[in-house]
Amino acid sequence: MITEISVSDFFNRHIGVPIIDVRSPGEHEKGHIPGAKNIPLFTNEERAEVGTMYVQISREDALELAYKFVNPKLDWFGEESLKVAPEKVVAVHCWRGGMRSRSFAEHLDARGFSQVYLLQGGYKAYRNFMLDYFESPFRLRILGGYTGSGKTYILKELQEMGEQVVDLEGVANHKGSVFGGFGEASQPTVEQYENNLLAAFWPLDLNVPIWLEDESHRIGKVTMPLALYRKIREQRLYFIDVPKELRAKHLVGEYAVHEKEDLARAINSIHKRLGGQSTMLALEHLEKNEFFEVAMLTLQFYDKAYHKGMSKRDQEKVFSLELTGIDPASNAREILQFVQENERD
Repeated sequence: MITEISVSDFFNRHIGVPIIDVRSPGEHEKGHIPGAKNIPLFTNEERAEVGTMYVQISREDALELAYKFVNPKLDWFGEESLKVAPEKVVAVHCWRGGMRSRSFAEHLDARGFSQVYLLQGGYKAYRNFMLDYFESPFRLRILGGYTGSGKTYILKELQEMGEQVVDLEGVANHKGSVFGGFGEASQPTVEQYENNLLAAFWPLDLNVPIWLEDESHRIGKVTMPLALYRKIREQRLYFIDVPKELRAKHLVGEYAVHEKEDLARAINSIHKRLGGQSTMLALEHLEKNEFFEVAMLTLQFYDKAYHKGMSKRDQEKVFSLELTGIDPASNAREILQFVQENERD
């Protein structure tokens, strides 16, 4: 049975149903519904040929060429689909919910699939659904602090304590600074990052506070949905003030394990903002394995930059908490107590 269903209804009622994306591999790689399996109706080259035929000759000729490409793959489509959905219940989509996904759904139905959900509007509708989602009202708690404060580790502790948390940097595979890509997997496309953020938020209760780290709009090479970034800037900011020396030691533990050539390249990339003298001094310390001194110098730039961004916030929504240590578990407990006291005001 084939059932047409809106993206909203599908995600509200049928989470856990496998999804097949029949778009070309190139379309899928640019951005896809998280968890969707790509079983392309056409290769990238075949899709380009069919599109050119459609535009330059006729729809009929394009359809004839499409059938020529598709017919030899019919058994493969069925075999691959069974691997994705052995229970024979599956959702199918293409770009706009048009001929590609409908033809694929009809093929699966003919092969005995008991339920095939056809996503109305396809991936384009999903993208609109994602953008609309981030326009929804959220209850956010924003954790801020200078570089090296251990915010990511505190968020993990808060999550262990039962708080709702989304790790924006974790989803981005980047820690935000010029050193932030060290030790991380390659970043997703901007489009895929937005999709992955929706997947991270979707299981959460929007009526209960969600913890996020204070981030700029861009994290490495990706950007978050503008609506989400605006929410971050509008919410209360809980700023933790950790001594600079402790933060420098924390950064040494994070980054001194990496190749000095990579560290030097990152330092040179911010030389205009760090200043020529400080850059030269940082590189000299790096050459001597004086990582603490390197961290202290680079924090001059990062502290100044973060302070500038924080000063643009509504200061009545900025709540500062001085912390004397760097231990994430104890800091998480202290932050929660601080938040509870301030939210009673």
